[in-house]
Amino acid sequence: MYTVDFVEFPSDSAAATGTFFRDAFGWTPTTCGPAYTDVGGAGIGVGVQADPDERTAAALVVVRTDDLDAARTAVVAAGGVVTVEAFDFPGGRRFHFREPGGSELAVWQPVD
Repeated sequence: MYTVDFVEFPSDSAAATGTFFRDAFGWTPTTCGPAYTDVGGAGIGVGVQADPDERTAAALVVVRTDDLDAARTAVVAAGGVVTVEAFDFPGGRRFHFREPGGSELAVWQPVD
């Protein structure tokens, strides 16, 4: 099963974007380092990526799966192009891809 459950916003300042979401919408930012902020209360997971080497050009929609390898195979078979190979991060593993229309997305699998 595939579910959109996370959106990651690029930002020049993770702290400033987190503060904006708090002040504008009442969401709760949690600093996860100098370049990343998690934001709670949005209805789905929200992250803010300020690392210039890791942030995307536009908001990154992230799809959750139970089988990352099968998802990668399905993405490529459907015409998607993997732009970032699978990598580990706290709580999971994900890869990025570009769909044929040009939007970049990611698929992630949680790990225990």
